[in-house]
Amino acid sequence: MTTPFARVTGTGSALPERAVSNAELVRELAARNVETSDEWIVARTGIRQRYLAAEGVGTVDLAERAARAALAAAGVAPDSVDLVIVATSTPDQVFPSTACSVQARLGAVGAAAFDVQAACSGFVYALSLADALIRVGSHRRALLIGAEVYSRILDWNDRSTCVLFGDGAGAVVLEAGSTPGILASRMHADGARGSILTVAGRLNQGAAAGDPFLRMDGKAVFKLAVDVLESSAREVLALADLGPEQIDWLIPHQANIRILAASAKRLGLPPERVVVTVDRHGNTSAASVPLALDVARADGRVRPGQRILLQGVGGGFTWGSVLLRM
Repeated sequence: MTTPFARVTGTGSALPERAVSNAELVRELAARNVETSDEWIVARTGIRQRYLAAEGVGTVDLAERAARAALAAAGVAPDSVDLVIVATSTPDQVFPSTACSVQARLGAVGAAAFDVQAACSGFVYALSLADALIRVGSHRRALLIGAEVYSRILDWNDRSTCVLFGDGAGAVVLEAGSTPGILASRMHADGARGSILTVAGRLNQGAAAGDPFLRMDGKAVFKLAVDVLESSAREVLALADLGPEQIDWLIPHQANIRILAASAKRLGLPPERVVVTVDRHGNTSAASVPLALDVARADGRVRPGQRILLQGVGGGFTWGSVLLRM
């Protein structure tokens, strides 16, 4: 029996209705006596706006919308899916998992469903896992979703973090096929670095215990992110026997324009071959990579046959890369 390969056959995304410009955010923060400016935010992050979910809109809501868009793009029915993985750090509840809630809404009855919690690397982890499950023959069609509502875990009095993040979801359909789609992938983590990007709060006896907000050592995250993104990229390229110049598009986690630019420079890639959406979406954590992939596919940049390098890096500390052919 021939070992199957896994290919991306559809992508989709979803954003909240409200787009919040830097100017609007600056006004809202000023009311809290938090000083910042559009110029400061753009210069340090490249972000010009982000989308924030309205009260009552949860991670499952965004995940479902992105999933339906990806299924429609692939031309497949929800009940044909046999695996649902959601990457998220902001589930609506402790359990059931976000994946199980999405599965129920879609009607993908009987499909295996679980969440992956690897912060901003979550989607890359999910894609790697689904590829492995398809390659061993246990599943044929997977729905992979990155979905976040980070606005619920931000300290809006901390300008070093609250200006960075946004809400959203992205999804892909991954199917078994006879030609290679996922060319190489690798996942890594260093738990000893967990304190540089963390949400340390937890539920205890019906109340939040500890610090429930996102905290970050920006300088430490920047240095480590640039280093591991380069090493991870070179690792998967070596596994596929390819060089950086043979990549059509680099789609890294959309954390900060300076991280994106530094990573591309180390690989010798020109800026025009890097997909950038952080300016319009902010950092959407596990949603950022599939969101950016869907944007680039929808506008015609990403086309069938092209080689795409997807990269995630985030809390844990986690990182990883997936090299795929569309």
